[in-house]
Amino acid sequence: MSATRVLALLCVLLAVPALAETGPVRRLALLVGVNDGGPERVRLRYAVSDARSFDKVLGELGGVAAADRRVLVDVGRAGLLEALGELRARTEAARGSGASRVEVLVYYSGHSDEEGLLLKGERLGYGELRRALNALPADVRIAVLDSCASGAFARAKGGTRRPAFLVDSGNKVKGHAILTSSSEDEVSQESDRLGASYFTHHLISGLRGAADATRDGRVTLNEAYQFAFHETLARTEKTRGGAQHPAYDIELAGSGDLVMTDLRATSAGLYLAEALEGRLFVRDEAGTLVVELQKLPGRPAELGLAPGRYQVRREVESGASEASFTLVEGQRTPLAPASFQAIPLEATVSRGGPEVAPGAPEVDVALLDPELLERASVSEAPGLYQMQSYTRVPVSLSLIPQLSTNVLKPPIWRVENQLAFGVVNGGRAVRVRGAALSLVANWYEEEAHGLLLSSGFNVVKGEASGLMASPAANIALGEVEALQLAVGTNVAGGDVRVGQLAVGVNVAARSVWGVQLAAGGNVAGGSLGGIQGSVGLNVTRGDFAGLQGAVGGNVAGGSVRGVQWAVGVNRASDVMGLQAALLNVGGDVTGAQLGLINVARVVTGVQLGLVNVSEEVKGMPVGLLSFEKKGQFHVELYGSDIQLTNLAVKFGGKYLYTALLGGIGPDDRLERFSLGLGLGLHLPLGERLWLDGDVAGSTVLRVRDPFGGSSNVLGQGRVMLGVQLFERFALFGGPTYNVYFAGSERDRYALTTLPSREQEVSESTWVRYWPGVQLGIRM
Repeated sequence: MSATRVLALLCVLLAVPALAETGPVRRLALLVGVNDGGPERVRLRYAVSDARSFDKVLGELGGVAAADRRVLVDVGRAGLLEALGELRARTEAARGSGASRVEVLVYYSGHSDEEGLLLKGERLGYGELRRALNALPADVRIAVLDSCASGAFARAKGGTRRPAFLVDSGNKVKGHAILTSSSEDEVSQESDRLGASYFTHHLISGLRGAADATRDGRVTLNEAYQFAFHETLARTEKTRGGAQHPAYDIELAGSGDLVMTDLRATSAGLYLAEALEGRLFVRDEAGTLVVELQKLPGRPAELGLAPGRYQVRREVESGASEASFTLVEGQRTPLAPASFQAIPLEATVSRGGPEVAPGAPEVDVALLDPELLERASVSEAPGLYQMQSYTRVPVSLSLIPQLSTNVLKPPIWRVENQLAFGVVNGGRAVRVRGAALSLVANWYEEEAHGLLLSSGFNVVKGEASGLMASPAANIALGEVEALQLAVGTNVAGGDVRVGQLAVGVNVAARSVWGVQLAAGGNVAGGSLGGIQGSVGLNVTRGDFAGLQGAVGGNVAGGSVRGVQWAVGVNRASDVMGLQAALLNVGGDVTGAQLGLINVARVVTGVQLGLVNVSEEVKGMPVGLLSFEKKGQFHVELYGSDIQLTNLAVKFGGKYLYTALLGGIGPDDRLERFSLGLGLGLHLPLGERLWLDGDVAGSTVLRVRDPFGGSSNVLGQGRVMLGVQLFERFALFGGPTYNVYFAGSERDRYALTTLPSREQEVSESTWVRYWPGVQLGIRM
């Protein structure tokens, strides 16, 4: 054998294992955020939003489909265990679907201690949690815990903190990886400046590209952890809670980079030029800080972000600057030093005791921005505090913002009111904590917490909590943890917690946890957990959990867990629950579709309607016409005691079918023919035998006068035993029982040559019944 042939054979043999490994990689994720740790724990502010931010980056860059991600909010112990059990079932289903690899990620943000997770005052022990994770039949299991003393979970099997971990190139890695936000004796902290916890914020920043040390467009588990470790430690070293040391327990075997995110997966991106340097803070249009990183000169970088408008702040030793940009679908947007414009520095106060201008108000330390206090403690100029100028004016009286008691304070100070009365409130008062009552408008540049009542409209450019009520509109550009009541429109630029009620329209740019009720329509730009109800249209762009009800229609861009009810149309990518409307359209449906027309991909449950269309039904399609791509479709030719020549078309699911019937025969000299419809059950009896049983109804018509007003009905019960001789050819036969109703003397046909009995019901109605037989072939 020549050397060339030997080499070719060797290449073929080496390629076989690689070919065996090809196939889809399936990623599943369970993301849990619990603010409530119990009555003895301080309620967290950002655990839920951290879980949703992690969910967002996995969807945009992590290759996890919407149907394979589930977010749990403020659940108890039983709820989390149930979700882990469901995750195991979904993992088994993914394994059985033909995926070459299955990877599972579980993320938790909330309270914990040295013994376990604290969920609404209930403890889930680390041992029980580890057993649940080990039971997942996945190639790779990743757990991320952002909670106090979570390092105890990483050390539950004796694991120790090691310098680093690294997986070689390839794609065959298997095992588990556990990342925790702190060591077993440390607290995990969250920051009002970040609007998130330190660890999750920096981990997500890393996953969006800040951790891509090799600049290959991919962020591996190793790169993400290293970035989050160093950034979390650096940003918490001088906080009151003390330094956080993220920990991990890694048991990965085989070879391969465990890629967490692919920056090329998003259709838009931000390219940071080589010359750009400094600490960058990237915020989206709603003002949410999405990425933070230290950009070093001489090294380009790329961040994976969704299309939209952004603002970035750059800080260097010489000062601060800002830039705004828009990421466009299908484009990479460059960012260079020339893109930035300098901004004025804020007022500073010397740590040793500054000279204070005569008459200047005394600084209320409680009003200092936590971000600036924290950053002052690690500033390269330790003699200065970066302080924003806030002062309280407990009660404000105002005609317009320029004519109010707030203007009595020096212009350098930003005012916070506790109680405001006026025609128009706001202006110098950038935020309110208490109540604001106005005839025309309440307008606050930063925040509003409490009660906002206006006979016109309410506008808050930052976060809002409490109650916002007005006849025209309520607009909050930040997150809303409040109830918005309006005759016209409610608008929230961020997430909404509690709800929005309007006669007109409710709009939330991001997710909603609570209620959206409107006569016109509701729109949620992210996910929704709760109730969405309107007379018009409900739209949720992300996943939906709860009840969606409308007269017009419901649309969910992601998966639905719960109920979609409408008079008109329901649309969802996947459904786990119930869809009820005239027209239901879903992807994979687990549960039921009830409607005039039902359309789905794979149905595990019931389709009940006039017309059912699906790729596959693992359950029962019940309808007049059921079309299933992987179901049955047969044409039958047969003879019976009624007519010598009959044609039947059978179609439906694996077991239930619909039959369209027609027949004519020379025995009645081609004077009559019949048309009918039947519903039946198909039962396989081994490889070659099958049994069909159905109930059919037909009418007998005259060939020469088919529309001449025939008044008769032929009812049949049929049983057919078949023998499958070839793949598309079978012989069948069996008995029938026939009942024929004639409503006139003209329709009083004998129909059959077999013995039958006739009974006169009334002067113009006769009933004939008899047992019959049929034989035929199926193709």
